[in-house]
Amino acid sequence: MTSWIDLRSDTVTLPSDEMRRAMASAEVGDDVYGEDPTINRLEARAAEIFDREAAIFLPSGTMGNQIAIKLHTRPGQEILCEERAHIFNYEMAMLSWFSGCMVRPISAPRGSLSWDLIAPKIAAATYYVAQTGLIVLENTHNMAGGTVTPIAAMEEICARAHERNLTVHLDGARVFNAAIYLGKPVAEVTRSFDSVMFCLSKGLGAPVGSLLVGSRDFIEQARRVRKALGGGMRQAGILAAAGLIALEYGPTRLHEDHVNARLLAEGAAAIPGITIELETVQTNIVIFDVSATGKASSEIAEALKREGVLVGTVNPQLIRFVTHLNVSRADCEQALQHLRKVCDPPRSV
Repeated sequence: MTSWIDLRSDTVTLPSDEMRRAMASAEVGDDVYGEDPTINRLEARAAEIFDREAAIFLPSGTMGNQIAIKLHTRPGQEILCEERAHIFNYEMAMLSWFSGCMVRPISAPRGSLSWDLIAPKIAAATYYVAQTGLIVLENTHNMAGGTVTPIAAMEEICARAHERNLTVHLDGARVFNAAIYLGKPVAEVTRSFDSVMFCLSKGLGAPVGSLLVGSRDFIEQARRVRKALGGGMRQAGILAAAGLIALEYGPTRLHEDHVNARLLAEGAAAIPGITIELETVQTNIVIFDVSATGKASSEIAEALKREGVLVGTVNPQLIRFVTHLNVSRADCEQALQHLRKVCDPPRSV
């Protein structure tokens, strides 16, 4: 079996031996009846960590986002989000299919929205235009390169939105990475949002699963919508057992991924033909432009694959590296060696 250096995403992490043992011995029950004790513990612990009344375990972050959108809006409304947001670009237009809403995207420097950018996009109270129903932030922002929106900016957005009777949802798939970068507890980072979705299956290292947190009434409604989407799981405590370990111990090592991402970013920036804005490399994602190498991103990705390095492409110009617990510092150094070779191969004399 080929040993890959897999930088495509932090979704490729493998469960630890401890997780596998916990999964094998997990106490389980029927979660649709609310009888799976391991899921119940996971949901209670997530609510406690986020200082919320309740939480619900979900198969995916996309389901969590879409349940929140459904509950916070009504058909015919607009949703405001950054133009590169996951809910807009990578969730199959489900907000239109399922909730009957449309997106009004907003361009923000480094993906970080502010109230000054949002306020002009809120629909006027005119009967013949779609009304704004929801604001969605993404922190960290995936396609902006894992950038972090400051707490003050998020709290201003939430406060001003609430003054206008608008709700704000956080796509916090990697919110623990944001909390590590900000040096604050995740509850403090997310306290002003009406709902928060976060993933166990990315940097935290669980094999599957996400959670949605909010008020008790909101989560009770979310449970009904989850069932409607086919997300009612039965003896899924075998998954929640790994999630409990990820939730407790995963955040304690995320800083290592951030250090490795910085190593990759600085190494890539030194390669002729590669352009990267180092200030955007704040967490575990590195996005850089390879157009000046004279090669398309797909061409470089294929060449790296032949060297045993898997990477992601964003478009013909951009490549994405994502660090995670299964990529070591030595792996990152080796990946950089291959990247240098691929971008500047030896010339024949």
